[in-house]
Amino acid sequence: MKRACIIGSGFGGLALAIRLQSSGIATTVVEARDKPGGRAYFWERDGFTFDAGPTVVTDPECLRELWRLSGHDMANDIELMPVMPFYRLNWPDGTNFDYSNDDTQLRREIGRISAEDLPGYDAFADYAAGVYEEGYVKLGHVPFLDFGSMLKAAPALARYQAWRSVYSMVSSFMKSEKLREAFSFHTLLVGGNPMTTSAIYALIHKLEKDGGVWWAKGGTNRLIAAMVKHFERLGGTIRLHDPVLHIHTLGDRASEVETVSGWRERFDAVASNADIMHSYRDLLIDSPRGKQVAKKLAAKRFSPSLFVVHFGVEGSWPGIPHHMILFGPRYKGLLADIYDHGVLPQDFSIYLHHPTVTDPSVAPPGKSTFYALIPVAHQGKLPIDWEQVGPLLEKRVLDEVGRRLIPDIHDRIVTKFHYAPRDFAIDLNAWQGSAFSLEPILTQSAWFRTHNRDDQIRNLYFVGAGTHPGAGIPGVVGSAKATAKLMVDDLR
Repeated sequence: MKRACIIGSGFGGLALAIRLQSSGIATTVVEARDKPGGRAYFWERDGFTFDAGPTVVTDPECLRELWRLSGHDMANDIELMPVMPFYRLNWPDGTNFDYSNDDTQLRREIGRISAEDLPGYDAFADYAAGVYEEGYVKLGHVPFLDFGSMLKAAPALARYQAWRSVYSMVSSFMKSEKLREAFSFHTLLVGGNPMTTSAIYALIHKLEKDGGVWWAKGGTNRLIAAMVKHFERLGGTIRLHDPVLHIHTLGDRASEVETVSGWRERFDAVASNADIMHSYRDLLIDSPRGKQVAKKLAAKRFSPSLFVVHFGVEGSWPGIPHHMILFGPRYKGLLADIYDHGVLPQDFSIYLHHPTVTDPSVAPPGKSTFYALIPVAHQGKLPIDWEQVGPLLEKRVLDEVGRRLIPDIHDRIVTKFHYAPRDFAIDLNAWQGSAFSLEPILTQSAWFRTHNRDDQIRNLYFVGAGTHPGAGIPGVVGSAKATAKLMVDDLR
């Protein structure tokens, strides 16, 4: 039996592990942290469950497929609960917009803000359906290993004006600034600036429209636990709390994986779900290939980081939906500060996550779990001392949530803590504390992204946000499908 090792147990790594094990390849997953999940880590404090993220589950079919490969049913291991509305968008002037795939309700919400934009929305929905078909259905699971594969995709990309940004494309359909923000903000959930991310990412609208938005009962961590359970049921092995130290190479082959504990084993193939810079610069430190690629990666644009405030409060809040976007007074200017200028602005937009309104089990009775997240520049652009700035920014974020939603928030808080770019860098070996790896711009997509299989080390593979197609649960699960096909074919 062929043997494979996967470094990292994020969604991408576990999806790849399940695919390999289902194909009869003896697979070992090695995880540095004490719990599986990667960015989908979690904490339990004072009876509250806090998911590190991601918290928006879309395209559940791509997850169910992992169980069907071996004749199993995902529903036996995890319950997915529908979230409605998908998001409530709120602007400083008090305007709310409930975003969902209920077409009648969504059109009513659009009409309430700008009735003249309804025909434009219809045209945008048609555009999103087209790029979904081309960019996700046809290309989302296909590895781009040579430039020829990029050239084949070029006509479709040109037809849908992939060189334009999501915001630019949305603006060509709708005049209302609020609606332009409402239909372009999604790229922020995968690390992309709506002003520069390729218009292909408008496919997210169609993805959510068809597949809905879901929550895993008990938290995203329970979905990870279900994936681990299924992987082990198939005979796979997972090692926790043992960081990989080296990927050893022999000629043009990855030969062995060595961990901090001294564990060292030989494998027929190695795949990394770890940060791509960490994989090349640190894990391949003894290989000329590692230094070569790390130098190139350092010159690329990486996505911003995040500052997340986790807090548990007294009381139940049925009026606050599961997902909210609290827009700040600026949109374009704020994005420029984060992505281009590398400053910490006085204003911010907040993604507010409130899972207890859907699933009370993640908090003690009569209490509620929240997190408030704001994008911030990564440490390469914003090299500040987060130990000093963190507590100050935490208070500002909570003050804003209090001002707009929970007036006595500070009196109600039972427990709280924050997670900053420095934590991403330390806990996840994320380059410059980036939360989503390479920024998803056109010139860093498909063939221009880290390849699913290394060009020179022929049995070294990559899965996750840094490789094609990119970040987000559907993206990294799609990367696992592309990488698994390569590995299975190569190991036959």
